[in-house]
Amino acid sequence: MTTMTEASVREFKMPDVGEGLTEAEILKWYVQVGDTVTDGQVVCEVETAKAAVELPIPYDGVVRELRFAEGTTVDVGTSIIAVDVSGGAAPEPTPAPAAPAEPAPAAEEAEPQGRTPVLVGYGVAASSTKRRPRKGPEVPVAAVAQAVQAELNGHGAAPAAPAPAPVKERPLAKPPVRKLAKDLGVDLALVTPSGPDGIITREDVHAAVAPAEPVVTETPAAAPAPAPAVAVQDSARETRIPVKGVRKATAQAMIGSAFTAPHVTEFVTVDVTRTMKLVEELKQDKEFQGLRVNPLLLIAKALLVAIKRNPEVNASWDEAAQEIVLKHYVNLGIAAATPRGLIVPNIKDAQDKTLPQLSAALGELVGTAREGRTSPAAMQGGTVTITNVGVFGVDTGTPILNPGESAILAVGAIKLQPWVHKGKVKPRQVTTLALSFDHRLVDGELGSKVLADVAAILEQPKRLISWA
Repeated sequence: MTTMTEASVREFKMPDVGEGLTEAEILKWYVQVGDTVTDGQVVCEVETAKAAVELPIPYDGVVRELRFAEGTTVDVGTSIIAVDVSGGAAPEPTPAPAAPAEPAPAAEEAEPQGRTPVLVGYGVAASSTKRRPRKGPEVPVAAVAQAVQAELNGHGAAPAAPAPAPVKERPLAKPPVRKLAKDLGVDLALVTPSGPDGIITREDVHAAVAPAEPVVTETPAAAPAPAPAVAVQDSARETRIPVKGVRKATAQAMIGSAFTAPHVTEFVTVDVTRTMKLVEELKQDKEFQGLRVNPLLLIAKALLVAIKRNPEVNASWDEAAQEIVLKHYVNLGIAAATPRGLIVPNIKDAQDKTLPQLSAALGELVGTAREGRTSPAAMQGGTVTITNVGVFGVDTGTPILNPGESAILAVGAIKLQPWVHKGKVKPRQVTTLALSFDHRLVDGELGSKVLADVAAILEQPKRLISWA
């Protein structure tokens, strides 16, 4: 009876929703214990180091258990939800780590027919429904046999059979958690586990470290004056925010980029009055009806033309092979600020797109990013990037390269400024561009040519025709 019950329970494990990602944070549960779920129904939303992704369940049944609470970071391959697929009545609810705020978002998201696995590491093969029982301290069979034989022969416990009591159990923890504990100097044997079946989680390791920091209450015997009262942390004066998800990935990527690629940044200030006039004209063009037309569109096109004229700038550095890899395509990244942090999705093969197609692609990219629905694939494979700091009223900056890319163009605020035009000082629309590039790939001459070409096009946008 027990075997049949356990066999009817399917464990859905955290899939690798990116490429090679090792963990994801559960943002929100859309189901709760006792709910009926169908094949393809979204049961939760998770956030990886790259994006927020909704996870569909791969079978029909009744939710038996939610393994982790919202806000928990879970390793890929770890069971996160148990579903009874026997078709019987819902089992008695077991205490869930956290009660979801609301039920699943209805049938419009469910696609029970013709499901095709769309996540890396996601499939329908039957998996183990139960964690293997934890092994206790083992006593060698030979030693047990020797002890029994000695007892039968009347020798008592004369043979040196080891007593099982003092044998220390090895704490349960996944390899990444063990590495974290090693890096932080934490003895896992002293950590209280909170995971299922007594497994130690990352949070348990961090919790073991936390109390160790403020415990500095010992005062040297010779201290003449009492120590200042700084042991208690005032939560009203400080707030600690865990670094995870997109922000953690961005921090790691920027550190890796800054200390791997030798950065050089060049600047140019340019009169973009004609470009701004062209933007207004394109807004009235029927070819752009329903599309969003703004200065970023023409800046992106100007950069693509500059790359076409200077193709050596569109490259990457292969450290392992010690080779420069020239790219014959441009995956144009657009840095986007989202509630979850900075992300850089890119437009694939941007060099082949017409101006209306580029406008549509930019609109879709920005809209998806703001909604927090950018997929991991959309952020991979970029070659060059544009970051528009001007939207925040900033004049310019020295942007850090997106890892693996050769250049990034920062666009400052476009403002009316006094400018010498045709021998007279007039108010003109002016902006400052900054181009950072990897000096292993791009020397000063090449970087200067690219930046000068972008500036020249924005000053005289008719060059989009003559240079393209």
